[in-house]
Amino acid sequence: MPDTEANRRAFGGPSDARGNDAGFPQARVVTLTETGTHASIDARVGGFNGGERELAIAMAGSAAGMLVIMDRGFPGVELWKAYTAAGAHLLLRARSCVARRPVQILADGSYLARMNLAGQKGAHPGGVLVRVIEYQVDEGGIIRLLTDLLDPYVHPAAELATLYHERWEVESSYRQIKTFQRGPGQVLRSAGPDLVRQEVWAHLVVHHCLTRIIMELADGHGIDPDRLSFIKILKHVRRSVVRQCADTPAKVRKFMAMPASKVCRKLDNRARRLREAARLLKRPESKYSYRGKVQQRGPTGKARPKAIALNPTLLQ
Repeated sequence: MPDTEANRRAFGGPSDARGNDAGFPQARVVTLTETGTHASIDARVGGFNGGERELAIAMAGSAAGMLVIMDRGFPGVELWKAYTAAGAHLLLRARSCVARRPVQILADGSYLARMNLAGQKGAHPGGVLVRVIEYQVDEGGIIRLLTDLLDPYVHPAAELATLYHERWEVESSYRQIKTFQRGPGQVLRSAGPDLVRQEVWAHLVVHHCLTRIIMELADGHGIDPDRLSFIKILKHVRRSVVRQCADTPAKVRKFMAMPASKVCRKLDNRARRLREAARLLKRPESKYSYRGKVQQRGPTGKARPKAIALNPTLLQ
């Protein structure tokens, strides 16, 4: 966003080692997004120096009746109590130091433990009882999940471990907004904090409308919304906005009929295949470096399905 005094004071921004401003002011946005449709249910806009956890706690009331999946930067007693009190269920990734002392080992290899407030002992009443699921993917590092679904027979650990990996769908949603809809390398244009928040919400509302179109097309053809190309739907909508000057029911039906007729021929991406790519440097290495030539970034390749196995140390 523009580096105005009002934006800098309201949102903050990155700084160098001496505390001087080192970039444009930046807004922090946290959304509550459906993994199956990429639709944003709710959102909060904060500043660069604020935390994502505080913004997530403010959306707890919108998550009633949902299973909320979060990454390992979010677990905390305050967030846990806010979402469970609102009637939501949680499936959160956690660091190895969180709820690490088993209270009871369950039949499927998961165990019960207490998550406590920072800096307090395990017996402190401020903590909450959680279920910990530990597993490995293709013999990699151990992944730890916390959930309030305590019954191992109703909610098996293997199913929850598989479900957690759907969290990455929210990254695809952010890519749709920031890269395809807004445009790569583009910044917010508003010079005032209120207009910045309005512009952020405008992007979210437009993305929600595009997602609604994809959902209606997918329901009409009985296919998964993931199979419809967001980029192609975005192009159809942009062309229709240019052609149409009035929002009438007849023109809306005419617009919906056009992409519906092209679902099977052009908009359908088919089932998405699993992909993987090696971790490489994003920037080319300097020609003055003493290191040898680095491997050039190549296309992604086909990946076999991942094998998820519960931590064997808990099954003994």
